[in-house]
Amino acid sequence: MASGFQWAKIQAMFDAFDADGNGYLEQRDFEALTARWGRLPRVAEGPELTARVEAVIMGWWRLLSEAADADKDGRIDMAELMAMVDRLPSMREDVAATAETIFDAVDENGDGRISRAEHQRLIDTWHGRPMTTADVFDRLDEDGDGYLSRPEFAVLWTQFWISDDPQEPGNVMCGPLAPTA
Repeated sequence: MASGFQWAKIQAMFDAFDADGNGYLEQRDFEALTARWGRLPRVAEGPELTARVEAVIMGWWRLLSEAADADKDGRIDMAELMAMVDRLPSMREDVAATAETIFDAVDENGDGRISRAEHQRLIDTWHGRPMTTADVFDRLDEDGDGYLSRPEFAVLWTQFWISDDPQEPGNVMCGPLAPTA
């Protein structure tokens, strides 16, 4: 059973993915998310990366619709999504595999690392609007070198989707979290 911390973390992503704000995740929400990611410079310029990003995001939709849509109505509410989140720890490799594509999409200059500015674009892209991030990047950049390497990113990405430990830095990968009661 997901904790209150996990619920708050995933609620923020649910709200970001719910493009029309109707309280459900539907295929069109994932199509809108794909379109947002398609505007990132490296994605827009590269048909191979465009296809990979679309495959990852629409793959999430297919997985959710098959595994989480309990009433098979073509939409997923927060409770259905949280039932899926409970299964993510057993899907660690699948979660980590999506990090590769997201990393490549966000690594705008292709230097093999994510800068503070590139990470900010990741957050803004997820949410579909500019977000205030405070010290999020500093928390993620544990070695203080000013970048997230591909291996660092993969660990943080996996923590975001799977972790129930509020102290793990990956929990803020997609932006600051609202305090939980």
